Amino acid sequence: MSSRSTDRAPRARGPSPPLQPSTYKELLRLSTTTRSLVLGKLVHSYMIRASYRPGVFMHNILVNMYCWCGDPTTARQVFDRMPVRDAATWNILAAGYSRVGYCGRALDVFREARSAGVGLDRFSYAGSLSASGDCGDVRTGRVVHGMVVVSGLSRRAFLTNSLMDMYSKCGMINEVRLVFDHAEEPDEVSWNSLLSAYVSVGWPEVAVNILVWMHRSGVKLNSFALGSILKACSGMKDSDDVRRMMHGCVTKVGLDLDLFVGSAMLDMYAKNGGLEEAIKIFECIPNPSVVVFNAMIAGFSRLGTKSSRKDRFKALSLFREMLRRQMKPSKFTFKSVLEACMSVRAFRCGRQIHAHVIINNLQDDEFIGSALISLYSTSNLTMESLICFQMTPKREIFTWTSMISAFTQNEQYEMALSLFKELLGLRRKLDQVIISSVITACSRMGMLRIGEQIHGYATKLGHDRFTVYCNSLIDMYTKTGDVGASIRIFQDTGSLDVFSWSAMISSYALHGNAGDALGLFEKMKECRVVPDHVTFLAVLTACSHGGLVDEGFRYYESMSSEYDIVPNSRHCACIVDLLGRTGRMVDAEGFILSSGFANDPILWHVLLRACLFYGDTERGIRVGERLMVMEPFSATSYMLLYNMYLDVGKVSSAMRTRGLMRERGVNKETGVSWIEIGASFHSFVTNSSYRHHIDFIYEKLQEMMLHIKQKMGKAGPRILELEYQSEKWRENLMNSHGELLAVAFGMSKLPESVLIRVMKNQRVCGDCHNTLKLFSEVERREILVRDSVRFHHFSWGSCSCGDYW
Repeated sequence: MSSRSTDRAPRARGPSPPLQPSTYKELLRLSTTTRSLVLGKLVHSYMIRASYRPGVFMHNILVNMYCWCGDPTTARQVFDRMPVRDAATWNILAAGYSRVGYCGRALDVFREARSAGVGLDRFSYAGSLSASGDCGDVRTGRVVHGMVVVSGLSRRAFLTNSLMDMYSKCGMINEVRLVFDHAEEPDEVSWNSLLSAYVSVGWPEVAVNILVWMHRSGVKLNSFALGSILKACSGMKDSDDVRRMMHGCVTKVGLDLDLFVGSAMLDMYAKNGGLEEAIKIFECIPNPSVVVFNAMIAGFSRLGTKSSRKDRFKALSLFREMLRRQMKPSKFTFKSVLEACMSVRAFRCGRQIHAHVIINNLQDDEFIGSALISLYSTSNLTMESLICFQMTPKREIFTWTSMISAFTQNEQYEMALSLFKELLGLRRKLDQVIISSVITACSRMGMLRIGEQIHGYATKLGHDRFTVYCNSLIDMYTKTGDVGASIRIFQDTGSLDVFSWSAMISSYALHGNAGDALGLFEKMKECRVVPDHVTFLAVLTACSHGGLVDEGFRYYESMSSEYDIVPNSRHCACIVDLLGRTGRMVDAEGFILSSGFANDPILWHVLLRACLFYGDTERGIRVGERLMVMEPFSATSYMLLYNMYLDVGKVSSAMRTRGLMRERGVNKETGVSWIEIGASFHSFVTNSSYRHHIDFIYEKLQEMMLHIKQKMGKAGPRILELEYQSEKWRENLMNSHGELLAVAFGMSKLPESVLIRVMKNQRVCGDCHNTLKLFSEVERREILVRDSVRFHHFSWGSCSCGDYW
């Protein structure tokens, strides 16, 4: 057996052999160039183990490496341990903080350097000015400006450009121009800074004049200057001549094939509808980059619905071409192509692009998240929108806006208000779009009190100066029955647009004020506001509710003859309603057949309602049978036809209709009525949680029945006769006539001076309509019922709908 032991004692680790200072310098510079923090730390650790004591120069290289590799914390630790520092050391650390966005700490370093008595140089001042601009701290920037003047460096182009950049970032364009005018020898950077400043504050016309001034002064136009001015031209409307002039200038200086300038020029044309010119530029660029593709895709995705579907599909074709060329899409690519999918309703394609987003690890981007939320909400997939919202870590205000709008568009109003309440808890700054979406939710649910609270909150934020917000308020107060508030908002709106006028005309029309609606329309024309299809829908609704046949046909014909607006099915439905309201069933049916919308069920539903009101059973049965074919799964058509068959004694046909409902699985929509009392909502529906109030409500109904008999000397409505109060009768009252229960509940809970507002998701039937008229007359109360068709404002025995229910 060998006496040599197989175990080896561990070798004692001594200090690492030192390297030449030039080796350390080259390795640290390599780490800085490649942004390799791991390599830099290895070199630093080797220096420590080798007991190498770097001087100021090597320490500066070490601090600079940590700053460029994105580790300012370690850079500060190295800085604090330095025995000796010079001005360059302070400048490097301050620049490192600015580079990672810690502009406040960069200014703190500048202040520490001054306190330490370090001799500041032009780089120190330039760094502090850059940090002041990034923070928007114009006060500190002015102090540094004063120090620059005192030091005698203010007229040098290097610091002149830094001062201009600082004031530009703070939005102080007058100071930018003042610094430029006092510069002794402005260079190309100075001119470009001035040009960029005017572009950034949104003064493209002045920027164009600056460019002309540059050219006349003999300054060479480079890609930066031309790129900035082309960006400015993108925001100029009705300036085709200026855009063509800039295009010619770019071509003349030979930069039309430059990628930066070419993409800016392409974007300029694409944003202003010049897609033909944009395509020509795109085809001339030899090797288009991702930025160029992004500009083209964004241009096609902005096309409205008036453009052809084929043109809007070109955005998806360009995206496919990018993938074919094995180019890596950016977040801007995905945002634009998702918007294109929404435009053409290519939802399957949108799902595939969502998969590409995940593959490229961009699902955390807030802009892409917002686009995905909108895409899924457009296809009525609200839960998928919510998942995308929850998976977006950085939720900007536009992300919240997209999600709340998604809930509102898909009629999930309670979810929209719940999410809005959560947003309020975060104390984020709200914009007018999100406020308008929430007010729309209140409008659809009839939440007047909550809507008033949001109105007050938004007014405190200063949103009352925005027309879009005011338009949503007019609509909200209209839908909740407060016409007076709608009028006040309309009168207080500073800048009325066509939507403002249309909303106010609609408010008058829906509440039976046909004269005021038409008078406002004439005033709108006097103000030279061009009406659109929404305006005419409101006008025709007013004519319909007011029974103004001649005026209705005159306005209907003027749509195409005077304003070149093609009537749609909703406009035609108003004419059918107008004819049906006046009992002209034959004319109404003839109009439907000649309108071009004979296959649209909405027109036949309107005619069926008129037949039911006037007792034209034969025509009503024929229309109902036609609707059953057109809408085989609509419960409304079956129930109306069933009742008509019973009215004429055709029991077998009625039973056959009910049998078809069961056979096709058609269920009658559950009727829901609700009333807002204080901050609470009380709904009346089958299996409602308010069944414990039902005995109390029946007592109130019985009391009202007695008042009717005592004051009017006649029996009450048949649907409230007490001898019918069996359990089955109560179920029928809860299911079909919940508005009566809601009104009775409101009368017992609200003061006599308060208007009773009740909302219902179905039409008010004739029996309920007559009953509510009696209630308002006997109890001397105002009652407002908003059903699925119109408003019924009952006041002392009369109704705003003219008894046409």
